[in-house]
Amino acid sequence: MRILFLGDIVGRGGTDLVVETLPVLRRQQSLDAVIVNAENADGGSGLTPSIFRRLIKAGVDCVTLGDHIYRKKEIIDVLETHDRIVKPANFPNEAPGRAWTVFQTENQVAVGVISLIGRVYMKPVDCPFHTADRVLAEMPADVAVRIVDFHAEATSDKYLMGRYLDGRVSAVLGTHTHVPTAEEQILPGGTAFQCDVGMCGPHDSILGREIENVLHATLTFRPVPFSVASGDQRLNGAILDIDQRTGKAQKITRFRLDAKTAQQLIDADDDSDE
Repeated sequence: MRILFLGDIVGRGGTDLVVETLPVLRRQQSLDAVIVNAENADGGSGLTPSIFRRLIKAGVDCVTLGDHIYRKKEIIDVLETHDRIVKPANFPNEAPGRAWTVFQTENQVAVGVISLIGRVYMKPVDCPFHTADRVLAEMPADVAVRIVDFHAEATSDKYLMGRYLDGRVSAVLGTHTHVPTAEEQILPGGTAFQCDVGMCGPHDSILGREIENVLHATLTFRPVPFSVASGDQRLNGAILDIDQRTGKAQKITRFRLDAKTAQQLIDADDDSDE
């Protein structure tokens, strides 16, 4: 089976590009499932119910989040009632949301999704490694395909998690730093790994924010709003080819698509339907 995992969606531009392109991508790439991290989708920080519904309607199967999960309090009801969205599993039990979920593809393949958050340069949370053990023990044993979004700052944390879970999950994919790394690989136990899959949003920016404001704040220490940028919208992520029987990854491919190429794909798809 093929799964597309998209990195942190940043702002309206990133959301629109995902929504507009995903139906075509599902057909052209023969995707069985799509998972996205959407913790920055609303104005660069947080997720709203309306954006969540747009993503699901466009063909997203499951949404993961990160440290900005509760920036929009109205998402809490979705977290508590919907089974296609997860919180970081190593948040406290009292924090709203599911620690893990399982969804079924159209071909009736079960896919488990887990989100974990790192501890280096992040807010204090429970140990992600011990939490991973607990969550994997809770997940039904017959769910062979298991995808982990590790939302972490430090590359060392991400590599450790990849090695720690190698052979026990189908993929460990890093999010949060918004910059795609170039070491996508299949670890010895059959787990696909990429330290960070990058972001879906404006790349003419500083990690999705307007360059001038970030520079001004950095050089002067004066507080200014870090508004979401708008130039050079791109999608970044990873495509996973997985043996659905064993859950072992067979291939991982870095995925990148700019807005111009996305529009060409959409136009070509429209022409083929005529």
